[in-house]
Formats: sequence, C-alpha cells, structure tokens
Amino acid sequence: MDFAHSARSADLLERVTRFVRAEIEPVEAEHHRELARLDNPWVVLPRVEQLKARARAQGLWNLFLPAESGLSTVEYAPLAEAMGRSLLAPEVFNCNAPDTGNMEVLHLYGSPAQQDRWLRPLLDGTIRSAFCMTEPDVASSDATTMAATAIPDGDEVVLNGTKWFSTGVGHPHCAVAIFMGLTDPTAPRHAQHTMVLVPLDTPGVTVERMLPVFGRHDEPYGHGQVSFTDVRLPLDSVIAGVGRGFEIAQGRLGPGRVHHCMRLVGLAEKALELACVRATGRVAFGKPLADLGGNRERIADARIAIDQARLLVLNAAWKLDTRGLDGARAEVSQIKVAVPSMALSVIDLAIQLHGAAGLSDDFPLAAAYAAARSLRLADGPDEVHRGVVARLELAKYRRESR
Repeated sequence: MDFAHSARSADLLERVTRFVRAEIEPVEAEHHRELARLDNPWVVLPRVEQLKARARAQGLWNLFLPAESGLSTVEYAPLAEAMGRSLLAPEVFNCNAPDTGNMEVLHLYGSPAQQDRWLRPLLDGTIRSAFCMTEPDVASSDATTMAATAIPDGDEVVLNGTKWFSTGVGHPHCAVAIFMGLTDPTAPRHAQHTMVLVPLDTPGVTVERMLPVFGRHDEPYGHGQVSFTDVRLPLDSVIAGVGRGFEIAQGRLGPGRVHHCMRLVGLAEKALELACVRATGRVAFGKPLADLGGNRERIADARIAIDQARLLVLNAAWKLDTRGLDGARAEVSQIKVAVPSMALSVIDLAIQLHGAAGLSDDFPLAAAYAAARSLRLADGPDEVHRGVVARLELAKYRRESR
C-alpha cells in the first residue's frame, strides 16, 4: 500500500489548507459569536454563502464524491483532515455531514427523478438535508429494534414514528430528510426496513424540538426530534425499493466513517496546535507550561497518537478503495473506536493547558470536545464496532481450527 498523495490530491490539499487557514479560520470565532448574539441563531449568515461561493469558484467543491471529484477515498482523506480543523469548513466546501452521506445514497441508489429533485440541489449547495434513523424509545445501536414504520399502501407509503438526534434538521435550508422505518417484521432480518425521501414540509412531519449536546445546539444545523404522523408520500419516494433500507445504510456508512474520522484527525491537530502555542507562551511558577508537570510527555504522546490514528484511517480508506466495504469492515470499525478516543484525549490535554479558558467559547476546544464525544455514538457506538472487530478476528481462528 502507498499513502503518498497523488499529484491531484497534493494540489487540492495545498489549496484546501490555504483556504481554511486564510479564509475561514480568521473569521470563524467572530462567526460563532455573531450567531450566539442573535435572538434566532437558526440562520445562515452572509459570510457563509460568500465563503461557499469563493470555494466553489476555486474548484474546492463536492470533493468527497468520487463521481464529482474523481478522487478515491485515500485521496480525499487528507482533504477531510484539512477541513476538520474548522467546524465551519466542511459546509463551505459542501462536504459536511449528513449531506455527504445523503448525497452518496442518492448517487448510488436514487432513481433519476430522485436525483433530479434532490441530489442536484444538494450538490449545488442550495438545500441541506437530514438523516432520520435514531429513535428515543429503542436501542438505536441495534437497527433491527427500530419502531418507526414505513408501510406501503397502494401507490403510497405511510410513515409513523419519532426520530431524534436528526442532525441538520434545524438548518433553515434543510428541505428533505431520509427516513428509515420498519416495513415487514416477518421478512429476513436485513430486509425488513425501507428508506424514504421526505420533504420536510409534508403534512404530518413536525420538528418537535432541538436537542442540546453538552448544552450546545450547534446552530444553525442542530439535532432535532422529529415526529412523523400518518405521513403519506408517493411510493416513488422510496429509495431503491421496499426492504432495502439496511443495505443502503451499510453502504452509506462505510465512506462516511472515514470522512468523520479524518475530520477528527484534523480537529485533533488543531487542538494540539493550540495546546503547543499555549504551552510555550504561558508562564506559571517561573516556567513555560511546557516545562511543568509532565506536559512535554503529554504533548509527545498526543503527536504519536494523532499520527497513529491517521495511518489507521488511511489503511481503512485504502481497503475500502481496493476491497470494498465487505473487505474493510474490521478496519472501518477499528477507526470508529480509535479515532474519537484519540481526539478526546488530545482535546482534553489542550483544555487542561488553557485552564478555565479552555471551557469557554473564547477558544474552540469546548465545541471540539462535544463534537468528538458525539462521534463515539454517531454511526454506531464503540461497543458495536468492537463487537464487529472481535467477531471478524475470532472467525479467522474458527476457520483454522476445522
């Protein structure tokens, strides 16, 4: 395997990095402060659209999707890391979750009509989307326990149930959600569920509330609780076909987990950068913080952990490219366990070096910690991924013992 950047990836990486550092990072803190001052922060500030226009004009747009960018997963991974330094950057490049995953679903499984109606506006960045899978009353780590339903009725499909932590549903431009529901509990386990495209203005769809994460609402994206009450849609709103929801979910989550993890590597790099600046510039007890209390060793451990995590993700990306999801399941699960824990550790170090300021909004560390901690649950909790890794590892020895 070779993780050296291709010529195209190296060029894009240099341009994305320059854009993030020169265009986004200098305005990001004020951007979040301005949103916080508003009575209604669920808006898109003009600077976001201006940044998006400049990024698109420079060809830094939809880089996550191979059909649009021509990049493999390995080639895109360092670009995701560069974007991950900023919580604002992914939208600026039209590479933010959950829109990336939803666009992949529509590209791979959507009908021509679904692609015309929803994929093209998403690729243009004129609308946003949400993904409604997690539910409040069941263990959503096991999708087969899902209670919400998607029942065909003649030439319609009827949706009922409650979803929550539906990321992105608070965005003022969010126009469509992908809903996953139980269709036939008597079918084979992985053929019971269906995915449906739901315009958010459909009668019966109600965003009940926006849910905080560690007291943060992540405006203007947010994480909503959404009820679906006798929501009727044409049967052609079903993606790929009735009963194919689980198949689509698995296909959606493979590359998406790589994207999440590489963004977290970038976020950890940003946190370590802030930690080092603080450790060398702040003096206590007559010494720089870097020379107190084992901080040098902690900084060294953070550098080692970040580099290890990056290589682990690149390995998973390479296997996705060369073997497909079936040949990379263990590696994708490994990174979902390892990378969020690494990022939390590095961000925690940076917070500690900043003291009380690290807990405030004067620095991006508290928001970074909330984002990293969320990723230990999103796209499957650690326990599920450890189970996958263990099952695949043990299977090797069961075969050999026969």
